[in-house]
Amino acid sequence: MLLNQGRTILAIPGPSVIPDRVLAATHRPSPNIYEGELVDIVDGVHQDLKQVAMTTGDVAIYPTNGHGAWEAALRNTLVPDDKIVVMANGFFAKRWGTIAEALGVEVLYITQGMSEAADPRRLADLLSKQENRSVKAILAVHAETSSSVCNDIATLRAAIDHSGHDALFMVDCIASMGCDRFEMDEWGVDVAISASQKGLMTPIGLSFVFFNAKARAFGRRANPGPFWNWEKRARADGFYDRFHGTASAHHLFALREALTMIVREEGIEVVWRRHKALAEAIWAALETWSEGGDLRMNVSNPARRATGVTTVNTAPGIGAKIRRWCEREAGVTLGNSLGFPHEEAGDHFRIGHMGHLNLHMVLGVLSCMEAAMVAQGISHGNGAINAAANAIVRHL
Repeated sequence: MLLNQGRTILAIPGPSVIPDRVLAATHRPSPNIYEGELVDIVDGVHQDLKQVAMTTGDVAIYPTNGHGAWEAALRNTLVPDDKIVVMANGFFAKRWGTIAEALGVEVLYITQGMSEAADPRRLADLLSKQENRSVKAILAVHAETSSSVCNDIATLRAAIDHSGHDALFMVDCIASMGCDRFEMDEWGVDVAISASQKGLMTPIGLSFVFFNAKARAFGRRANPGPFWNWEKRARADGFYDRFHGTASAHHLFALREALTMIVREEGIEVVWRRHKALAEAIWAALETWSEGGDLRMNVSNPARRATGVTTVNTAPGIGAKIRRWCEREAGVTLGNSLGFPHEEAGDHFRIGHMGHLNLHMVLGVLSCMEAAMVAQGISHGNGAINAAANAIVRHL
């Protein structure tokens, strides 16, 4: 007998659970793409996106995934033979670097491993050894989806400033925007990228590049081509030019509804606090299980954990057992290993807790994980669900 009937839950770090009202917003015939509701909502979408990113700069919307946003940011600012630095502590930071290399950019990597935050001292040291202005950009991921490390963006900015380099600071916020506190202008970020399918609770298919005046001026040296050019997408008077062709209409309707929930109803500050509270419940359960068991959190420092995803390390093969049991028996899908050595794939998994999420969803996922361990005789500490409940009560 299987107990996985009923509504399943996708507890992976994106795509996240999409609210019913966001899905309903897409359930309509194709709209008039020349005038009317679709055209009317775009200015408000731009303004609300900038409120989520905490910026007064520009935003360009692309019909692509996060990899497309990486390329857009690079093509609008860099030219072949430019030199950049990538702060790498996970799969996605390194992947962004490989895209830059494919565009002819020289990449210097500062590799931190999979469990530690990017070190501003190492960044400052590397920059001190480079000729002034030789480094054109520093790239970092805010919340690294593969390792669940959350980098201290403001401190990295301070290291860049201290070095005297005038490089652009580009930050990947795909797994953090709408989950972790992020303040683009206050933290001195010049270019930020995000995508629709994680904290922004919208189907996969849109990405966003935010850029300030410095990045805009810097970009005049680049030749991004007509499709990737962020100028028209951000500032064109005509609706058609903002999307370089036909807009992704149904995605925009979905995004409009999601932003209404995030910005105009719950409020971005409350969204950040909700994610932190639910994350701490998950961390409390994992800490309790680890006291007598075969699993532990990948990031030991709570201050450097992402609040939308938690990577878990286990004894050999245990992670795979927990994931398979939860999906087969309970209808709960956990995230697989990403960025760790291939032979360790079954020794790691990820819990996604981002976007449209509440207490009973989190406690349900945790209870199913505990059932998986009990059913398979996997050793674990006792009292994890009670610890999670106590963590939530402290926030309330």
